[in-house]
Amino acid sequence: MLHFNQFEKSYFDSLVLKIDNIKIPEGIFWIKGSNGTGKSTLLKAIAGILSFKGDIAVGPVYLKNHGVPYRKLVNFAAAEPLFPEFLSGAEMINLFAKAKGAAVDHAEILVAEIGMTEYINNPLGSYSSGMLKKLSLVLAFLGKPKLILLDEPLNTIDTESLEVLYRWIKEKHEKERISFLLSSHQPFDNLKLPGLKQISIENKKLTLNF
Repeated sequence: MLHFNQFEKSYFDSLVLKIDNIKIPEGIFWIKGSNGTGKSTLLKAIAGILSFKGDIAVGPVYLKNHGVPYRKLVNFAAAEPLFPEFLSGAEMINLFAKAKGAAVDHAEILVAEIGMTEYINNPLGSYSSGMLKKLSLVLAFLGKPKLILLDEPLNTIDTESLEVLYRWIKEKHEKERISFLLSSHQPFDNLKLPGLKQISIENKKLTLNF
């Protein structure tokens, strides 16, 4: 599913993460590592947000040679999402839906299920951190991705929304074979994510623990 080819990411000539040649199969994976080990950096690089040496592919589609098709296969929700405050939630969803080729009715269903209908037309500058988090999760599930990256998805969302998120992840993987890379300092509920596998980042390397 996900292939790293001579991947290296550095900041100011200081190596953060090096992955020589690793293939990660389909599945749901929890990326574990202490603070500063590069979990968020890794997800942003996979999402095509950060530059790096080497290349990354989802199936046969490589990021550096096929940037647009690749980005349609990979969706990302940041740990602390930032959006233009002058836009409404509905406008952000419409922009992402067009970019990802998502159906309007699908977006409406996600908004309703996670409890955003009441304020979806309000400007994003009025949103709380929890409301912004919900929006970022809705955006991550739009379109027809092969891989969804969720950075600290358990933070700042209420218990009811967390139950919805678990269901979304489980259903998307079981019904559509979408894979997930999840980064979190908080433990996930293995009963709600059966088959959850772990990946560790230690000593600037990625280790598959399965």
